[in-house]
Amino acid sequence: MTRVASLFLPQLAIERLRRAAPISRSGTPPEFARVAPRLPEPIDDNPGACSVPRGGGWRPGARWAQETSAHARPDRAAIDAMPAHQRPPMRELGRRSEAAAPIFRMSRSDDGNPAIGAALTMPVQWGARPTILVARTGQRDIVTAACPLALDLGLSPGMAAAHARALVTDLEVLDAAPEADAAWLDRLALHAVRHWTPTAAVSGCDGLWLDLTGTTHLFGGEARFASRLVSFLRRLGFTARVAIAGTPGAAHALARFGDAAALVLPEREEAEALAPLPLRALRLAPEALAAAARFGIERIADLYPMPRGPLARRLGRGTVERLDQARGHVPEPIVPVVPFEMPLVSRRLVEPIATAEAIEQVIADLVGDLVADLHERGLGVRTLVLSCERVDAREQRVAVGTARATRNAKHLLRLFKLRIDRIEPGLGIERMELAAPQVDALAPEAIGAGLTDESRAPDIAPLVDQLAGRAGEAALFRLSGHESDVPERAIGRVGPLAKPVGWPGWPRPIRMLGRPEALSGVVALLPDHPPRRFAWRGRSYRVVAGDGPERIHGEWWRRAGEMWAVRDYFRVEAESGERFWLFRRGDAITDNTGDLSWYMHGVFG
Repeated sequence: MTRVASLFLPQLAIERLRRAAPISRSGTPPEFARVAPRLPEPIDDNPGACSVPRGGGWRPGARWAQETSAHARPDRAAIDAMPAHQRPPMRELGRRSEAAAPIFRMSRSDDGNPAIGAALTMPVQWGARPTILVARTGQRDIVTAACPLALDLGLSPGMAAAHARALVTDLEVLDAAPEADAAWLDRLALHAVRHWTPTAAVSGCDGLWLDLTGTTHLFGGEARFASRLVSFLRRLGFTARVAIAGTPGAAHALARFGDAAALVLPEREEAEALAPLPLRALRLAPEALAAAARFGIERIADLYPMPRGPLARRLGRGTVERLDQARGHVPEPIVPVVPFEMPLVSRRLVEPIATAEAIEQVIADLVGDLVADLHERGLGVRTLVLSCERVDAREQRVAVGTARATRNAKHLLRLFKLRIDRIEPGLGIERMELAAPQVDALAPEAIGAGLTDESRAPDIAPLVDQLAGRAGEAALFRLSGHESDVPERAIGRVGPLAKPVGWPGWPRPIRMLGRPEALSGVVALLPDHPPRRFAWRGRSYRVVAGDGPERIHGEWWRRAGEMWAVRDYFRVEAESGERFWLFRRGDAITDNTGDLSWYMHGVFG
């Protein structure tokens, strides 16, 4: 027997806006807090000593700490020793004894607000003022939603905003955002598909349909599921009503016009439950409602004794269809929301293949089918995974990635050719599958009309992909400047297609050491002269020219140890022609600025 739940959110538009705004302890929305950017880990100013702290340790919430604590879960022997009425409940689904994850909770969303399922309590101060939402329609602002307090004061949707302001002086007016409301409902529907029921659909602009056929026993029955769903949305800060019936039309009508927040209708009682409800509960067209008012038809029960022919002529065929759907005489399918389907193509071969030429031909066919699917969706792939199922039931997987979204079949096939040698066919491959787990939107791009003399920069993304297939992704990078005065922090790696920005304006060596190396046998005149002699990597150098110092102070806001740290950098030229970039720790005046040790940091030329 089909069982459908209808979720109704009467104050969705207003409550969503209040939920999105940050809430202070006083109950008023404060200014958005500025979050300080996360700084990279500090680097020890002392190049000669290891900057990694010794000792380490586990975080207090690690699994081993939980298991050895006083509140650790008892073992199987301790559970068997307990009386039957004191033993913890066991999960029979999947034959697992650990506690199931709460399906009515989720983590924080990407935008920083509590996601669907996160607890959120609205203070009492919220809703103290009547609130309405307005939208621009033609030359007027029309009320699209009103809070319960505003409804009690005589304000209603469809009223002019100027009229509402004239009736209520202390009125809070907010702009309606129907697109954001629809997006939130879509998120809730996807959450329902993943955690509650495989079939869920958005019903209008204020609710959902949930097909609960064969699933309510997982939640303790229909009544328990309905009450938990209402409590779940209450924790989010939303007013909700739920009705469960045998048809979508009956559930939709009872959720909006029923007398309970969580209502469960027994099977085959839809006609009796719908009889006292108003006619608009059948989701009729405005023209049908206006015609019914002229004939004095107010309740659904008034339609039961009327013949179908005259009823269809007076109120339209849609009225008869809605009435039959609500009572279960005509099926009413709901269009479920479908999560994003990963582009996937496969080939099952008539005979196993084991040669490189045959594998390449099948890959070409799979790439062609996948590219056609990507064209229809307007997508480009960033990652492709090829799965080869062998005769001995083993599976070989080969993955390729692209630096930029693409659906160029020749380029994708070229990337797989570089990795065919990694496939071990064994006794033969009988099935191959190509999936795109990571995709991006790819729209047509204007490349120029060719009527001007402007030269277009070549696209190096295909070259980057081929080099990454041979040398590895970590071997390709660019250097880009970062906001820091410390040399080893001022330059970092970025992607091969990223545009370098913020290159330092000071002269820097072409080759900079990853970690400064200590010098020995340094002879220098303090405090502002370059060294005359030094030894580095087992070889002695005599300096014939030098320039400096360039003083760089430590970044005290990163670490307390850099409060007084000083480095004096010099560019020197050795007698043999090499030019080096070295520095001295300390200013040779104050003791807490450094120990006057010398280090090599880079090589010019």
